[in-house]
Amino acid sequence: MLRRRVVRALIVLFVAAAASSACAVSPPDAQPAPSALPDEVTVALLQLRSDVAARQAQVEVHNGSEAPIEIGEIAVTDPRFTEPATRMIEKTSTVLPGGTVNIRIQLPEMACDTADAASTVELTFIDGDSEVVRTAPLPDRLGFLPPLYERECRAQALADAATVTFASFAPSPPGVPADLALEIVPTGDGAARIVAIQSTNLLTYAGMVAGSFPIDVTVAPGDTATTTVALPLVPLRCDPHAVQEDKRGTVFNLEIELDGQPGLVQVVADEDMRGRILTWVADWCEFDG
Repeated sequence: MLRRRVVRALIVLFVAAAASSACAVSPPDAQPAPSALPDEVTVALLQLRSDVAARQAQVEVHNGSEAPIEIGEIAVTDPRFTEPATRMIEKTSTVLPGGTVNIRIQLPEMACDTADAASTVELTFIDGDSEVVRTAPLPDRLGFLPPLYERECRAQALADAATVTFASFAPSPPGVPADLALEIVPTGDGAARIVAIQSTNLLTYAGMVAGSFPIDVTVAPGDTATTTVALPLVPLRCDPHAVQEDKRGTVFNLEIELDGQPGLVQVVADEDMRGRILTWVADWCEFDG
């Protein structure tokens, strides 16, 4: 009963505030101000290591009230996104009094022609058959979005010149490097230089403790020939928990140059290849032994 009273009281306050706002005099072309969340509810945007490879993030919702709240639909908007980011699973989330729930969202493609940067979140509060939608600023607590935007827009610029992917992976016996094939396919329209590929927290290259494997491939307008670079892959470490807890071991930073400007883009093994690489690391390191 207490939960019902508190949640319904919040909804009454929401409706009253909306009605009051509607009665206020505003310029004819003015846009309505975002309706704030109740004081007891706070939100934040964050991306954890487990979210990176799948291009996901999480909206953290904290409930400081004395009653549970139920969150339905959620949408994050930002000028840097081509469309709103929405929750991964169509469901509701109950946030207990004093509790915090992280709701995972799928990030859309970046809109690389904008200089604006401000995230807002739209939350649907549910109480039985009643729903109230509230919109509020969404702080980027870990500051992950600006570098992600820069990196992915650089990757879009690289894609104008070439497509760079992992084409195949061939495992190897212990002590022998595996073969990870990096494929560079020019578009024929743009120019870029692929300088090197860095080690990850789990993988490096034969003869290196850690560092970058040189590639030095330049593509130019009119190029059409595919270049395949064989990367001699070896584990950087052989402690079992490094594989069991892996989140970024198959996320590689590619060093590139565009218009003479250096930068990094990420090349990520797909889920099938990631599984085969992690299995190979376990066999190569002889975990069973």
